[in-house]
Amino acid sequence: MTPLLAARGLACARGGVLVLEGLDLELAPGAALALRGPNGVGKTTLLRTLAGLQPPAAGTILAAPEAVAYAAHADGLKATLTAAENLGFWAAVHGTDAAGAALAALDLAALADRPAGNLSAGQKRRLGLARLLVTGRPLWLLDEPTVSLDAAAVARFAEVLRGHLARGGAALIATHADLALPEAGVLELAPFRARLRPVTRGDFDAAFG
Repeated sequence: MTPLLAARGLACARGGVLVLEGLDLELAPGAALALRGPNGVGKTTLLRTLAGLQPPAAGTILAAPEAVAYAAHADGLKATLTAAENLGFWAAVHGTDAAGAALAALDLAALADRPAGNLSAGQKRRLGLARLLVTGRPLWLLDEPTVSLDAAAVARFAEVLRGHLARGGAALIATHADLALPEAGVLELAPFRARLRPVTRGDFDAAFG
């Protein structure tokens, strides 16, 4: 089965300093992988690199850019637009008509007409996560997706995630929460922690080669 994501000999830098190196990973359709490691080990840096927001310091990444949906710490919402308008905008960008279903999936239908700026932190987080569903993209890169969510919302998001995997999607998740995904693998990043050193000029050029 062709993987949705593969990385070989990957090295990642943050602020010009190497933080991870020698990392291999692979995600097939239907698979989930949880990233583990202490604060500062490089989970966010790895996700940003895999999402194409910064170049790798070394190694290769195999993933179709149009396959990736990245959910970062920021919810990426327009405060003056309603919940429905926010999702409608992103659905139009991605050419889907899934905004209504996404609102329902994250229990936001009753808040569809409320401006995003008037939502609570947990509601904003759910709305940000609902954007994943309107992208139509199979590979989800998730950076602490359950921040600000209560137990019921975490369980609902886990259900959404399981549905995504059942449809042949995949997910790479940096989280300390238990999402009740017994089939998910775990990737400990501590063994790939680099000896902190600046990325050299040669490394920088190679990252764009």
